[in-house]
Amino acid sequence: MAPIRLGYKTDADVVKTEGKNRISRDEVVLASGAPALRPGAVLGRITASRKYALLAPGSADGSQIAIAVLLENTPAITADRRIVVLSRHAEVVLQGLEWPAGIDAGAQSAALAALEERQIVARTGV
Repeated sequence: MAPIRLGYKTDADVVKTEGKNRISRDEVVLASGAPALRPGAVLGRITASRKYALLAPGSADGSQIAIAVLLENTPAITADRRIVVLSRHAEVVLQGLEWPAGIDAGAQSAALAALEERQIVARTGV
């Protein structure tokens, strides 16, 4: 029998360690038009609006730079929405990160390096 893949994830599927008293987390604004996202989605921040969006490696609006990791399930939205993200001082499960469709190995490596600059380190394993 093939394993069943469940679509629901929680922050515990992504976060290995984080700073004391949840200092690693922030509440931010996800820009309208975002697709449904799960915990572990790698996010960038649009420079002009300072709103967060799914990482977009081919973009030039700021969202091409990885800056945070989503920590909650979010439906597709048509209006801005407040979300909780991991933005500093943390270790995450590499396999728990969710990437935009079609991202190549070079863009993924650049995103991981950008997260490390914010002290979000991806580690293999659970």
